[in-house]
Amino acid sequence: MDMMQAMRERHMVRKYTDEPIPAEMVKKLEERLATHNERHGLSIRLMTNDASAVPGVVKLVLAKGVRNFFIMAGPEGADELCGYCGADLMLYAQMLGLNTWWVGGTYNRKGAQEKSGDAKPVGIIAVGYGETQGKPHKSKAPEEVASYDGEAPRWFRDGVGAALLAPTALNKQAFSISGSGSKVAIECDNGIFTGVDTGLVKYHFELGAGRENFEWE
Repeated sequence: MDMMQAMRERHMVRKYTDEPIPAEMVKKLEERLATHNERHGLSIRLMTNDASAVPGVVKLVLAKGVRNFFIMAGPEGADELCGYCGADLMLYAQMLGLNTWWVGGTYNRKGAQEKSGDAKPVGIIAVGYGETQGKPHKSKAPEEVASYDGEAPRWFRDGVGAALLAPTALNKQAFSISGSGSKVAIECDNGIFTGVDTGLVKYHFELGAGRENFEWE
């Protein structure tokens, strides 16, 4: 499986089995996050065999078996970078045969902050072996979120299709993508989740379009 296939097959999974993530797989995930931390100045951490990720009421209503999770954290103002790197980690985990769930609002913020030190947590990513593979989320049509000056090239259409596969807070897909020539711009307005959503969508668009085909405005 490559990252493109992982992007098509990854869906939100909230309930997990008690099967532990193998040590060699944990090592690969930690190496991946270390690269992001070093490159972008982030403080992402992977917690394993830790049941403190989500509050009890969430476990009762939404989630089950969340014992492994990334804490997405960085300096103030790094929300977009956390979203961007989180997208990469989710798809990489999918490639390894794991399932994921980006949790932006219903996680244990106090616990995440204590584990992050001076860094600012913006969300967590549950990771592990899901009870199911999840289902595709309801999605807007490409024309509802994108426009191009003239006839849109294939790479732009592919990028928009990939962007629509990105997880966004409350599944609002509150973004718009515009293109002209080789220039692409993205706007997003989803309240406190705007930065993270922007990063998640940017990563997916780049993967679908091919980073060599365009420049961000």
